[in-house]
Amino acid sequence: MTTSIIERRQEFTAHLYRLNSALSSPVSHRVSEARQVLARLRRSFAGARQQAEAYDFVFAHNPPEAEQEIWLLVAGLFALHPQPRRNARSLGASMGKLASARGESVTRRFTQLIARDRAALAYQLRQVVRLLDTEKVPVDYDQLLADLVVLLGDRYRGDEAQRIRLRWAREFHYRPGARESMKDSSTLADTN
Repeated sequence: MTTSIIERRQEFTAHLYRLNSALSSPVSHRVSEARQVLARLRRSFAGARQQAEAYDFVFAHNPPEAEQEIWLLVAGLFALHPQPRRNARSLGASMGKLASARGESVTRRFTQLIARDRAALAYQLRQVVRLLDTEKVPVDYDQLLADLVVLLGDRYRGDEAQRIRLRWAREFHYRPGARESMKDSSTLADTN
């Protein structure tokens, strides 16, 4: 029985989340192994030789050939910001939560992210994930992997990619606090 690509993606991200769980294990050997793997995955951004050190982790999950680079990217992003699965949200919603806490600079960063072309998106994502880690804002890596398969794959210029960008933007801008502050701003503008 073969597993579908979606199931393989879910198994891969579940393994990433288990690395985070191992960090708080009472068994010191498990903690040490998880730290070593996460360090290797983080270093994968440094260059080809360092990326090769992450291959054993990623390729053990049998990524489709067209998605191999994307799985490596997601593994590295997770290693920059390891977290439990609970409270995970889409990248747009996560950035929205961060913008509520940190303001306009995050809004500019998010705007830059969704405007990036395929070649620059991976670099911008690393910056965004580091920023999210500073405030411990969780990201749904299952959804991020699925989104990046489109945004960094062959369909990056199609309607599906545009729908993903629009969903991220909608989830970023639809925050209860942001809506109230927008109403306050428009009320001030109307009175002037």
